[in-house]
Amino acid sequence: MMHKTTVVIPNYNGCHFLRECLPTLGDAPVIVVDNGSTDDSVSFLKENYPRVQLIENDTNRGFCGASNQGIRAVTTPYVFLLNNDTKLEKDCIEKLEACMDSDPAVFSVQAKMLQMAHPELIDDAGDFYCALGWAYARWKGKPAERCRKREEIFASCGGAVLYRIEYLKITGGLDENHFAYLEDIDLGYRARIMGFKNLIEPEAVVYHVGSGATGSRYNKLKVDLSSRNNMYLFCKNMPLLQFLLNLPLLLLGILVKWLFFLKKGLGGNYFLGVCKGFALAFSKEGRSHHVAFRWKHLGNYCRIQWELWLNVGRMFIK
Repeated sequence: MMHKTTVVIPNYNGCHFLRECLPTLGDAPVIVVDNGSTDDSVSFLKENYPRVQLIENDTNRGFCGASNQGIRAVTTPYVFLLNNDTKLEKDCIEKLEACMDSDPAVFSVQAKMLQMAHPELIDDAGDFYCALGWAYARWKGKPAERCRKREEIFASCGGAVLYRIEYLKITGGLDENHFAYLEDIDLGYRARIMGFKNLIEPEAVVYHVGSGATGSRYNKLKVDLSSRNNMYLFCKNMPLLQFLLNLPLLLLGILVKWLFFLKKGLGGNYFLGVCKGFALAFSKEGRSHHVAFRWKHLGNYCRIQWELWLNVGRMFIK
């Protein structure tokens, strides 16, 4: 049987998750990229899943580095990038493939992600980015029935997303400057600039534990990386005039977030991350990843700008 899709799973000390995830993947080709795990991940895979292609790193290359390694090893037309702390419903991959096949302009198709502990609730039904410089998962914590139709989203969550390999090569893949967090929104953003589409397919269902690698929703590492990467992707994807247009709302967004994390004892981590993000964006390395403006993409920039404003309001829609 010829497969259209290869599953790529980045892993770091996630043996307990792999035990639950791998049996739900059926007979799809699987690549696990291990980031120097110190648990039993590697021995478990070698002993129990010899059919799984294992790529071993000596150090932790982050979600982005590991994902790109796995993607480069894929020989099928599509790649399903998947977190290790997930389980798939039957025929999930086939439903994602059918959605991808429906339109040649589709760059990515995200599965509907439900909370593992509360499967009646949404974990992620598409990722959105707004002019405040905030990224958020649509309808997180809302009833699963809220996500019922296939539709366009700003970007697909990298925890359970089908990408078209051909277009990944065009967009350049995941930016490894992110290490982890927001790299999926950055990739989806770049695809949108080029005129591609990102979709959510509610018939394809994935159950997700969440924060499987970092251990909690808010912690110093996650806040530092997320705030840094938010600023980085904001700066790298906007032409100068668009950046200046959005700067007042961005500064307001930074202030509100800083006050939020200050109450949680993480205000210093958030502010340091923001500074790191601006420093990265305007460094030599950051500028080398800046998306060059092309007049042929002007219409796409206008549509994205409208969504950046619209997505501010969408955060408050229940």
